[in-house]
Amino acid sequence: LMLIKDHIGFFADNPLRGANIEEFGPRFPDMSQIYDKELMDISTECAVQLNTEIRRGIYAYVKGPSFETPAEIRALHALGADAVGMSTVPEAITARHMGMKVLGVSCITNMAAGVLQQPLNHEEVIETGKRVGEKFSRLVTEIIRVWP
Repeated sequence: LMLIKDHIGFFADNPLRGANIEEFGPRFPDMSQIYDKELMDISTECAVQLNTEIRRGIYAYVKGPSFETPAEIRALHALGADAVGMSTVPEAITARHMGMKVLGVSCITNMAAGVLQQPLNHEEVIETGKRVGEKFSRLVTEIIRVWP
């Protein structure tokens, strides 16, 4: 499991494109601290209490649905990415735009292209998700319980 401390998302469409809904937030919202540090600290404490390994990292968002190429993974790593995925970032941008506190927790389900010599497959993603699901659920439940 990884707490998202920041993200790279300029490869995909931004969910705020188009007409702005003023009651949600400003046209050009600040995205310098999307992920709330206090909530990350609380989440880390919860993980320690549950004896659940959790790391912090930078998440690179790609549109998918194809897995990334080895060259894309090398490029994203050079940009500072610790993990790559096809979710979370559009929702985080939208929530932050609306003034919400955001916590991103990602289940890292497979090794990136080029790390291992085996091809990537969706079954591995599903299997890892099932294996980690109970820990993830307990962590989220505990975070919600102690959420300020």
